Amino acid sequence: MSGGHESIVGSHQLCLPKSLSSSQLTEAGRAPNPHGTFRDCVNDCPDMIFVPAGSFLMGSPIAEAGRNDNEGPVHLVTIKKPFAVSKFDVTFFDWDTCVSFKACDALSDDNMGRGSKPVINVSWEQAQQYVAWLSRRTGLPYRLPTEAEWEYVARAGSSTAYPWGNEIGRGNANCRGCGSSWDNDQTSPVGSFGPNAFGLYDTHGNVWQWVEDCYQDSYSGAPTDGSIRITDICNRRVVRGGSWFTIPRRLRSAYRFGLATTYSFNDLGFRVVRSLDAVANGSDCDRRKASTTPISATSRWFVRSSTGLSRSTGCR
Repeated sequence: MSGGHESIVGSHQLCLPKSLSSSQLTEAGRAPNPHGTFRDCVNDCPDMIFVPAGSFLMGSPIAEAGRNDNEGPVHLVTIKKPFAVSKFDVTFFDWDTCVSFKACDALSDDNMGRGSKPVINVSWEQAQQYVAWLSRRTGLPYRLPTEAEWEYVARAGSSTAYPWGNEIGRGNANCRGCGSSWDNDQTSPVGSFGPNAFGLYDTHGNVWQWVEDCYQDSYSGAPTDGSIRITDICNRRVVRGGSWFTIPRRLRSAYRFGLATTYSFNDLGFRVVRSLDAVANGSDCDRRKASTTPISATSRWFVRSSTGLSRSTGCR
């Protein structure tokens, strides 16, 4: 759960069981509620968004302003199953919860603030601490997004340089030249700018986001199904999205580069994903035998409504 977002307003959201097939998702009403928000535990888990299956062109056309050679060749990627991605970047509230369980390293905020600010100074290896803890906490397989999944959710159906168009504009993100009050100074609280068409915030700017894939300087031979790209020698992992410190062209949906897995800086963060057809394997909540009462034997999700959180099972 991201700090500063205890109350989410809006219409009642879907409550779905933990294990669903693509057809069941359709039957359960995914289409009428594309921005359904849920959490797998009420206090310790990030807000997640349902993302539908689909296809997109990954990479940038040669004519795109600011393009780099490592953004090609453009190729069609088809993601066959819906999945869930965190609505916001992982925040210091999220991270410090993991630290309180002695599962994540304590990290400095470089005097930019904690709470609803995105976690910074986090390496790829430290991001793995968080997803491992969250997986244990919920009994579900959380992870970093693949590079293809990241670009799919960042584009959110767009084919322009940025999801809002081919120009950076003003007030769309936090970067060096984006026209926000945080530009080139510090991180902004998550959710400070409008969401994209999938209902995700801050996919562009604020903090760079680690993804799972090994970095390669070309898409030649890249998977076309959205899966992770792993190589025998994997010295660097991919980062995407740009940050408060970077120039606008590096916020383009296709911009990419790689960093060593131990590298950290005050504009590096991440977000998380998980599959929707995973079956819970028994969580820390279950093992602690929390006193909350199940509403259903098949659903342990906490869902959003106009009056706040509806209780499913799990732990508080």
